[in-house]
Amino acid sequence: MPRCRGFMYTQGLDSLGKECVHTGTRDTAALEAHFQGKVDADEKIEPKDWMPEAYRQTLVRQISQHAHSEIVGMLPEGNWISRAPTLRRKAVLIAKVQDEGGHGMYLYSAAETLGIEREQMLEQLLAGTAKYSSIFNYPTLTWADIGAIGWLVDGAAIMNQIPICRCSYGPYARAMVRICKEESFHQRQGFEIMLVLARGTAGQQAMAQDALNRWWWPSIMMFGPSDTESKHTAQSMRWKIKRFTNDELRQKFIDITAPQAKFLGLQIPDPDLAWDEATQHFKFGQIDWSEFQAVLKGNGPCNRERLEARRSAHENGRWVREAAAAHAAKQRGRQAAPGNNALLEGGFA
Repeated sequence: MPRCRGFMYTQGLDSLGKECVHTGTRDTAALEAHFQGKVDADEKIEPKDWMPEAYRQTLVRQISQHAHSEIVGMLPEGNWISRAPTLRRKAVLIAKVQDEGGHGMYLYSAAETLGIEREQMLEQLLAGTAKYSSIFNYPTLTWADIGAIGWLVDGAAIMNQIPICRCSYGPYARAMVRICKEESFHQRQGFEIMLVLARGTAGQQAMAQDALNRWWWPSIMMFGPSDTESKHTAQSMRWKIKRFTNDELRQKFIDITAPQAKFLGLQIPDPDLAWDEATQHFKFGQIDWSEFQAVLKGNGPCNRERLEARRSAHENGRWVREAAAAHAAKQRGRQAAPGNNALLEGGFA
């Protein structure tokens, strides 16, 4: 039977609401009908509201995977911070990687409102049982790859994420507002890198084309399997967790990105790509879903490298977490001790 959930980090919730009463199947059906009615009316579902357990689990899966993707996504770009061609490029890339880390924190916080501990989510990531976006299991071989990630990968992310600002679950929708604003900056930064290279020397133009060749197909795979193969799309659409299907978002991305590639003077590596006057959309070639499935199963070019980097960072940071926990425990002990209030207020704790 579905359970009621509140904020994990909010103290003093006096009630989970009159709706949160379970006395039988009839009452559960009424709760589900009321819940769906709120969703259909575009009212936000909040952590204290009753929700079906399947809705909660779907959000936990999606938000935690989104958070993991932001954290793992720092790795391929962080690899180029020390090798960025100018001081300006270095500063911008540092800022971008910091943004991605912040996005992960926002999203872990949103997931925690659904009753899952952050430590549990991180354990799942490090154990390899949680998924993250397959795109981050590809290597960044040249500086042009940083441009391609910003232009294509972040562009695809924006296409996916802007509709989530209208997601039915309030904390997720609100987190996405700031994330989308920052991702828009990331996309423009990537396009500007590609523009400079495309207008540069023959070698720079070749570098930009090579990056597009390698990142194009993984980028359009980011939207997930086709609608006929997607296990979650139909229910997520009904719950308004998603507003558009995978194929709708993929088509919109291609329609927007193909003219951008033409402006750059670059060739998208798809001989079947062509504008269709009848549909007012670009037709495109067959996606190699076997590659997508292989990467999802852990057999991509950098799957093992990415997880090992996260595990190493987690282990290297253990002493910081332990020191912070010990300090917090010491502070709590001092606050609880009689006669110490004056000392604490004086700032000497």
